[in-house]
Amino acid sequence: MSFMKGDLLARTRKLVKGLAKAEPVWLKAMERAPPPTFPQPDGKVKKISLPEDFYIQKFFQKHPDSKYEDAIKISAFNPPPARVFGCRVLELKEQGVSEEEAMAVADMEYRAEKKAKKMAYARLKQIARLQGKRLPPNPYPSAIKEIQAEERKYVRDRFFNPKILKIVEKMKEEKAAAMQDRMRGGGWQPL
Repeated sequence: MSFMKGDLLARTRKLVKGLAKAEPVWLKAMERAPPPTFPQPDGKVKKISLPEDFYIQKFFQKHPDSKYEDAIKISAFNPPPARVFGCRVLELKEQGVSEEEAMAVADMEYRAEKKAKKMAYARLKQIARLQGKRLPPNPYPSAIKEIQAEERKYVRDRFFNPKILKIVEKMKEEKAAAMQDRMRGGGWQPL
């Protein structure tokens, strides 16, 4: 029945009318109260875009290092800096400021906030050193450094894991055997 067009009611009517199927008990009840029909999509999923998306792209062009910050932090209460920038530009534009000036003001606010956060962390480290306590973790780490910290254990693992070391030894032996075979074959031949 998948090749037939229409909903269940129309398909069943066609089958009953063509004598291909006996009339089901539920057909008359369904004809009296047909199920609701919903509009069918044209097969293309429409892209969701917000008004600040244009300014977010501008922000990423100006500050490419901030691309590595998670754009959608589900568990966070604070939006990412790019979204704050875009919303701030829209807010300033609503107040009558030109687009260039609004972007300049939002950028200046972003840079000031970033600088204030760095200075606050530097002061926090200074206080920890004076008190002789362990330095606090950086609350504003680089996303690249976070990724590298996660991967560090796997990078070190390749030098100490016995299974990986066996595989490396086997590969070295195979490579040496292949080199000997080429040398015996009457000269060097490319792979």
